Amino acid sequence: MKIQQISVFLENRPGRLGALCSILAEAGVNLSTLSLADTGEFGLLRLITSDPDKTLRTLTAAGYAVAQSEVIALQVPDRPGGLAGVLEIIEKEGVSVEYMYAFALRSGQDAVMVFRFSDMDKAIDALHSAGINALHVVDQLGR
Repeated sequence: MKIQQISVFLENRPGRLGALCSILAEAGVNLSTLSLADTGEFGLLRLITSDPDKTLRTLTAAGYAVAQSEVIALQVPDRPGGLAGVLEIIEKEGVSVEYMYAFALRSGQDAVMVFRFSDMDKAIDALHSAGINALHVVDQLGR
C-alpha cells in the first residue's frame, strides 16, 4: 500500500521545527513518523501523518514550501540481513532506492522501513511476489 508523505523545506534556524510541529498539533494532525536531513541552510523534513491532505493544506496555508509524494512502508526483520533480503528482491528487478528511513519499536521485533523507490509499482509487485506486503504505517502503530 502506498502512503502519502509530505516533504517540507525548513530553514536551519532554532525554533523552525518546533513551530511546524505546533501548527500541526493545533490542527489536530498526529505525526506517525518523520525524517529530517540537513542540506546546508535548509533541512528537508519528511512526514507521515494521520491526515496527509490536512497536513498539506495546513502547512501550505502557514507559508511552508511543501510537496506530497508516495512511499511504502515494509515490516523488515530486525536482524542481520533483514534489509539485505529486501534490497536483493528489488535490485533483481532493476529498481533502486531513492531514499529510506526506518524505526524499530523494540529490539528484537521487526523494524518498519519507509522507502521511496525509483519505480514504486514495480518494487511493490516484486515485493508482493516475494511474500512481502507493504504496511499502512498509521494502522501499524495503532493510531
